Amino acid sequence: MRKYEVMYIIRPDIEQEAVQAAVEKFQGIISNGGEITKHDVMGKRRLAYEIKKFRDGVYVLVNFNATPEVVTELERIMKISDEVIRYLITNDVA
Repeated sequence: MRKYEVMYIIRPDIEQEAVQAAVEKFQGIISNGGEITKHDVMGKRRLAYEIKKFRDGVYVLVNFNATPEVVTELERIMKISDEVIRYLITNDVA
């Protein structure tokens, strides 16, 4: 298993319960073939520039160990998810 880091931004106009549900959905995908080492919901923050007409977003940072197949599935789900306005998955070299 390799180390990865994903940061994603959730739309600010959805309810707190929907934010929690989205976070749990992505955690479930990661846990289905990997393990989460660190999880941090950083909260609502101002974006550097407007994305899809949003000026704010709820930032979430997750460090995890997983196989490349899990990362592919996570990326596929994030791409089609309406809650996520931006995401980035990187190899964690530290």
